[in-house]
Amino acid sequence: MCPSWLISCLRATRDENMAVNVSQVEVQMQQKEEGEEDDRSISRSDSGSGEDSLDSLLSHRCPLTPSLSPRKRTTSQSKTEPPLLRTNKRTIYTAGRPPWYNVTGTTFKEAFVIGLCGGSASGKTTVANKIIEALDVPWVVLLSMDSFYKVLSKEEQELAARNEYNFDHPDAFDFELLVTVLRKLKKGKSIKVPVYDFTSHSRRKEWKTVYGANVVIFEGILAFANKELLKLLDMKVFVDTDSDIRLVRRLKRDITERGRDITGVIKQYNKFVKPAFEQYIEPTVQVADIVVPRGGENFVALDLIVQHVHSQLEKRKLRWDISALASAHQGQPLPETLSVMESTPQVRGMHTIIRNKDTNRDEFIFYSKRLMRLLIEHALSFLPLKSVSVETPQGTVYEGKRLSGKRITGVSILRAGETMEQALMAVCKDIRLGKILIQTNHDTGEPELHYLRLPKDISEDYVILMDSTVSTGAAALMAVRVLLDHDVQEDKIFLLSLLMAEMGVHSVAYAFPKVRIITTAVDKKVNDEFHIIPGIGNFGDRYFGTDAPSDWYESDEGMDY
Repeated sequence: MCPSWLISCLRATRDENMAVNVSQVEVQMQQKEEGEEDDRSISRSDSGSGEDSLDSLLSHRCPLTPSLSPRKRTTSQSKTEPPLLRTNKRTIYTAGRPPWYNVTGTTFKEAFVIGLCGGSASGKTTVANKIIEALDVPWVVLLSMDSFYKVLSKEEQELAARNEYNFDHPDAFDFELLVTVLRKLKKGKSIKVPVYDFTSHSRRKEWKTVYGANVVIFEGILAFANKELLKLLDMKVFVDTDSDIRLVRRLKRDITERGRDITGVIKQYNKFVKPAFEQYIEPTVQVADIVVPRGGENFVALDLIVQHVHSQLEKRKLRWDISALASAHQGQPLPETLSVMESTPQVRGMHTIIRNKDTNRDEFIFYSKRLMRLLIEHALSFLPLKSVSVETPQGTVYEGKRLSGKRITGVSILRAGETMEQALMAVCKDIRLGKILIQTNHDTGEPELHYLRLPKDISEDYVILMDSTVSTGAAALMAVRVLLDHDVQEDKIFLLSLLMAEMGVHSVAYAFPKVRIITTAVDKKVNDEFHIIPGIGNFGDRYFGTDAPSDWYESDEGMDY
């Protein structure tokens, strides 16, 4: 039976947490009213808001700190951690994801997967968050086993409501789905994760999309209980916490966060949780690479884990050689997948205007838009069409054509590629749009993925990928790889650019031979700084009227690289 002092403590904590949860809901509603999008509310575990967040980012403090917010959740926690810092006024991109594929477009390194196992309320999530904080690497994904509880039948729902269903038994989890999801995530693919509601004991209708992992931290009570699952784990960590501490934590969590009563929680613990730990969980400590006593307070163990992960990530690095990429296809004929608009006097006249360094900004924008419109119309002619018959107002039949596919989606490579969106929307009614931000790491010279927002179910669409200019093709390669990771078919991707260098054309075609490349002109050369020659200048700066710092690369603002 639960001691009276513990009951009083738990009730006080419940009342306090209920007040806190109300405040959290109000904050979330306010954020939504201010226009924050749900799919952008995923942030680094150490991110906050306001000036304190900026101070914490800039200060040089020990990565492992004792202070950490307590675990509070009523749904399963599986999320991606992009390199963002949100303040109350702006979003700061703190780090980008370097290439996870080689110049052939093939993924050359899998995500490093850390498995965290331990009893219920042992502190696995706390350990996971502290590892994320200490690793300080971009693009970390936290995947919770709680997301993969099976869908309960009506009878099982009734048992769960009476605390008679065993959620700690291996049969309670959908291991088949879990292995499939983790395998795809390890390979760099975009995946969808179910969201489990512990209050209603059911999966929610909406599933969460997770993508872009350099490191995956997978935590769960039975993380080591499946042989196929164990094969996917690069590092296995068992969190060992005293059973009394785990019981107190579970009582507080289930009462304050999940609306359970004390009697039911204790009954469930004695009947299911404790026996399952002794039979299924505790024996798996034998397969662990590291055992962490005391959970998140064991800073020595956490430091060892972080050091090992860093060393493994260092071994997996592959630096791009842009110079080698530039010379790899010299003298080769242009690929058959390239389509260059006919250089009519009208097209050549517009190129003359926008290439002229003395053209003012208004004329540059006007003629760029005209050229974009022509390019979009030309690109649409390559979409597959099917024959259809329609009846005219005169009652006769007209044999026409219609898109042979579900729909078209436009994706722009920020920021200069975004200038082409208006032309696309002008000729494609109600088209969906996505965005990808890719910038140059000035230390490594590599492209880095900083942000993406893609429409749902993009895998079924024809995708028009837009960038104003393509020089080396490195940014275009990364953007195409992102689309492929989201299961877009390669032959359904159309890369559109106002101006391309032969080097960029060859790079994209060599890596992705089924991608259709469409442009208004191809220039033969790039200089030592990978600027297109004769070129068009920095398209983004000329279009938006901004001046780039001298150390910016073309890819940062519309010139690719």
